[in-house]
Amino acid sequence: MEWLIELGKGIGKFFLDPLLYFGVLYAIYLGYIRVKRERSNFHVRVQDGWFEARTYLSKGLLLGFVLSIVIFAVGFIIPLAFVLTVSAVTVLFALILKPSVLSPAYTLGVSFFLVMAIYLFQVNVPIFQESFNHIDSAVIPGVALLTGFLLLAEGILISRNAKQHTSPKLIRSKRGLNVGIHETKRLWMVPLLFLVPADALSLPFDFWPIVPVGDQSFTLLFIPYWIGFANQIRSLHPSHSLQIHGKKVFLLGILVSIVGAVGFWVELASIVGVSIAILGRLLISIRQYVRDNGQTYYFSKNQPGIVILDILPGTPADKMELKIGEVIKTVNGVHVQTEQEYYEALQLNRAYCKLEVIDDNGENRFVNRALYEGEHHELGIITFGMENQWKKDVS
Repeated sequence: MEWLIELGKGIGKFFLDPLLYFGVLYAIYLGYIRVKRERSNFHVRVQDGWFEARTYLSKGLLLGFVLSIVIFAVGFIIPLAFVLTVSAVTVLFALILKPSVLSPAYTLGVSFFLVMAIYLFQVNVPIFQESFNHIDSAVIPGVALLTGFLLLAEGILISRNAKQHTSPKLIRSKRGLNVGIHETKRLWMVPLLFLVPADALSLPFDFWPIVPVGDQSFTLLFIPYWIGFANQIRSLHPSHSLQIHGKKVFLLGILVSIVGAVGFWVELASIVGVSIAILGRLLISIRQYVRDNGQTYYFSKNQPGIVILDILPGTPADKMELKIGEVIKTVNGVHVQTEQEYYEALQLNRAYCKLEVIDDNGENRFVNRALYEGEHHELGIITFGMENQWKKDVS
């Protein structure tokens, strides 16, 4: 019964945590700036403005549940001072308005070293000093392992969710031409259940699940932890690029988890594990940026036709199962190379449409479908005809 009461309190504290609602506002902001940019570039938005908020509230729930079970089964206890520090660092990083800095490697890593500095230099923390007084070691065992676990979660979310519904964007190339890229900005809420001592906030070295014994007091704290991600994809298909990115983050999470587990016995391993997380996550982002800048743009293919930059959900193009990155070669039997030719060819038959497209493997395929009154007159394709763009730029 006592466990059920404490669990209920923990869930109650979850809904009282300002981070939960601050995250909703942050996700709404991400949706607002995306829709504003898409309308500026293409006069239409792809996903509605609430897409990021729905993603924030739903896509991290299962992972949070699984991680909470694992954390509880491992049995390590997180000091309340560290939880408060992570929350403060998360809010400060959120003010930068760049979701990429909200990776667990950065929020947990910075919090880890910040708590170490507060302990070693005896820094006074207003309001929350009592929580910091109960820390009995500069190195908190379990933080590196927790960072590794959350990097695993980030890798999964990037591979499975961030690659879905990326946003098209127009930028200027080094030659001054408009080129198409894809961008993704996500914020996921991963609810985590921690066992936090309510009186003596020291960390025991017994890793098995802890139950209340005698006069021992504890708190089950449910927190809405954030995982943020942002990426621009230029040289690869968006889905393929983010699959690679997510795999690298996942592998980094495995490495950090292994090193972090050793930290329960060797304090230096915890420091090494968190350092690997920060430097490794930074290196993954830098390598991806350098690779993209050194290669040609994926949506500037040198072949005749109209490159499909994106597809509006629920439109004829979506129902015809056209894919991002495919090239429209002919429309109703007419070869097209510019957006104007594409639109004119569509008007040749307003009741039926037949397209010849070139897929990612360079193979031709034909798709066709009857068109009905009220459906999108341009099939719902966001096109990117390079020849047409060049004509616009030089006119």
